[in-house]
Amino acid sequence: MNNRKFLLISNSTNAGEAYLQWCKPMIQNFCERHNVKTALFIPYAGVKVGYKHYAVGYDAYEEKVKDNFNELGISIKSLHRENNVIDVVKAAECVIVGGGNTFCLVYEMQRLGIMDLIAQRVREGMPYIGWSAGSNIASPTLCTTNDMPIVEPLSFKTMNLVPFQINPHYTEFFDEKHGGETRMDRINEFIEVNRNVNVVGIPEATALSFENSSLKLIGRNNKLKVFHYATEPKEYSKEDDINFLML
Repeated sequence: MNNRKFLLISNSTNAGEAYLQWCKPMIQNFCERHNVKTALFIPYAGVKVGYKHYAVGYDAYEEKVKDNFNELGISIKSLHRENNVIDVVKAAECVIVGGGNTFCLVYEMQRLGIMDLIAQRVREGMPYIGWSAGSNIASPTLCTTNDMPIVEPLSFKTMNLVPFQINPHYTEFFDEKHGGETRMDRINEFIEVNRNVNVVGIPEATALSFENSSLKLIGRNNKLKVFHYATEPKEYSKEDDINFLML
């Protein structure tokens, strides 16, 4: 378990910036520290991803990610092009899971039988990078995703790389003209019926890094928020020790 090393990024794109621009330096640093030269990309969250001359689909998503990682000297291949997916996952040097719809991602990973296999490989020491939906599935379940259930997976259970739930893109923005629930309302509903589980809201431009048995908040934003039943939500900064979340 102490061999785990992963980078869980809240979002791929900040407003007004190019794809992966804000987080590319931290990805590069993570890959350099762990000597990652090739990586297997899991594209199945990408329901509506288009790129350049590619129509919407996995090919477009692969090329979009590949172009960005090539700039870092990292070669990418996408799992959707492979026939024997189990052997390909077993041989991967690093796994990268992109964002999109978490339900579609989980559905395909469970259907292909790779969810538990990737989790096992990460526990054995394979580096893992995920953003948005790819971060969400590091949790025990997908139940704190922001996405609509447009498909029905076999189970809500995901990789359980961390013992807490992640809410990517966490925001406290509230539009007074909107009558629906806020993000905090929805998380409070979750902890009402899951009273022993921490939920960690990671805002845009933040990431969780786990290396050398240590969990850290990194990125441009200096805060995350932790929710737990019958406890006031608490903010933590980059300077705070958040390793209690891994207990």
